Amino acid sequence: MIPTALPSQMSGLWQSVIARHPGSRNAISHGVVPILTRLTLISESQPIRIDRPVEARAGFQLAHAIENGEVGRLFMNVWVDVWGMAGRVGPRQVDTDEARAGSVFAEHTFTRLFAPPDQRKVTRLPFEGYPEVPPDVYIAPPPKSAQDAPDGATWLDELAPDVVDVAFTLDQTDANQHVNSLVYIRTFLDATQRRLAAGNHPLKLRSHAVDIAYRKPCFAGDRVRAHLRLFRLGDSLGAAGSIVGTDDKPRCYVRVMLQP
Repeated sequence: MIPTALPSQMSGLWQSVIARHPGSRNAISHGVVPILTRLTLISESQPIRIDRPVEARAGFQLAHAIENGEVGRLFMNVWVDVWGMAGRVGPRQVDTDEARAGSVFAEHTFTRLFAPPDQRKVTRLPFEGYPEVPPDVYIAPPPKSAQDAPDGATWLDELAPDVVDVAFTLDQTDANQHVNSLVYIRTFLDATQRRLAAGNHPLKLRSHAVDIAYRKPCFAGDRVRAHLRLFRLGDSLGAAGSIVGTDDKPRCYVRVMLQP
């Protein structure tokens, strides 16, 4: 299962639990919504059957972060484990054991999405159904950490822009006309493939892990370019960097891991 296929497995949790939760409904009625700010995807090497059901086991947690001694941000964090039937589609296939296909961690930050910029920050949830300040503390990793190489990795080249600019159209946007969160991953993977090819690295690789921190949305008509560098960790290759707008400000920070 490729990493970009994993986020859809959150849909059951959102539709059957979160969307029906009284806290969620009351928050939305006050213009407060949890916006995806970081996504970590891990795909296992075990193949699963695409002709058998896939099962998602999911849950969410509300939490707060402390900034300068006070509640600074509120989060909804989502975890999903994805399971399927081990094996591949083929003649005379018989049912096999259940296997873990991958996992998702999705950090969401509560915000007043459509409020003026100085009114978007949310530090309380004074709505029935949610605690005003969730008791759990979440230490959010800095967004820039998504462009770091993993511990023990060795950089193979210098940080440099991709050779291709990407211009977004409405086909890449969601209902709010923001560029969809998975489009950034695909854009970065395309740039990674070009960098691998230019450096005569092996190309019989697939992505198996992605860590992306979102900083600023893009819209139809925006142009961006990936800035990246390659690294090696053991027998695996990877790439890390950012996707940058024409104003030279990162829209997101990204790291991908690749394996045969």
